[in-house]
Amino acid sequence: MPSLSVRDARARRHRRVRGKVRGTAERPRLVVFRSNRGIEAQLVDDDAGRTLAAASHLALKKSNTGDKSEQAAEVGRALAAAAKAAGIETCVFDRGGYLYHGRVKALADGAREGGLRF
Repeated sequence: MPSLSVRDARARRHRRVRGKVRGTAERPRLVVFRSNRGIEAQLVDDDAGRTLAAASHLALKKSNTGDKSEQAAEVGRALAAAAKAAGIETCVFDRGGYLYHGRVKALADGAREGGLRF
């Protein structure tokens, strides 16, 4: 049996997570996308198929000179602020097939610091 590429393994993990995690209007799904350059997150209502709030490394101030984990924590705090403005307090976490450590964990901790519960 041939081994999976890194991209295919992540896609397989993401499909497995998506089979179990579903977002609603009152408790949306926090989706994480991680690239080599930065990180993005959004709150999605799967019932209506719309994004309720989003945050990205591209929207951060240029003065953020920390490493990528600090950048991810800042994106998490920005997402929590956007969620609060949209009237959202709780969500379910979808790590997107990524392992829960490093930047993904930093984003989750930053969102919790900002007041989002999951």
